[in-house]
Amino acid sequence: MSSRRLQLVWSIKQAPAAMIKVAFASTDRSRVNQHFGAAEGFSIYEVTPDKATLVGVAEFAEEAMDGNEDKLSAKVEFLAGCAAVYVMAIGASAIKKLLAQGIQPIRVDTVDEIDALLGEVSRAMREGGVTWIDRALAAQEKAQAADRFSNMEAEGWEG
Repeated sequence: MSSRRLQLVWSIKQAPAAMIKVAFASTDRSRVNQHFGAAEGFSIYEVTPDKATLVGVAEFAEEAMDGNEDKLSAKVEFLAGCAAVYVMAIGASAIKKLLAQGIQPIRVDTVDEIDALLGEVSRAMREGGVTWIDRALAAQEKAQAADRFSNMEAEGWEG
């Protein structure tokens, strides 16, 4: 007598993996070594609990740290969609602009290797306990749930 197995499939679509974007103020794309306002370059990575992928790089003209607020706007705009940006130093006005866009500035005390920081972010995504990462993941889950309900509403109900 043969036995048959029945498997229920709850969703054809695979749930998207948790992912956050993180930026680093860097001249060489390997170390965090720039002040936010005077940063000549940023690297953006998409980070999951398992890996990190470089998805964007920007280079800006060398600028003096002169209190010129206009230079901050282009940098904040480039970082749109990032959960955080790692910097060597940052001024109060830049912090306010970043936080207003939902981007957490993170100051490092020494020139830190980007690869090591990416590993820390991935680990925190798996294990929890880092406030800004937990907050970014919760916001992502909330947005995905809202999208699912919007899609269901758009498809309509069939009886």
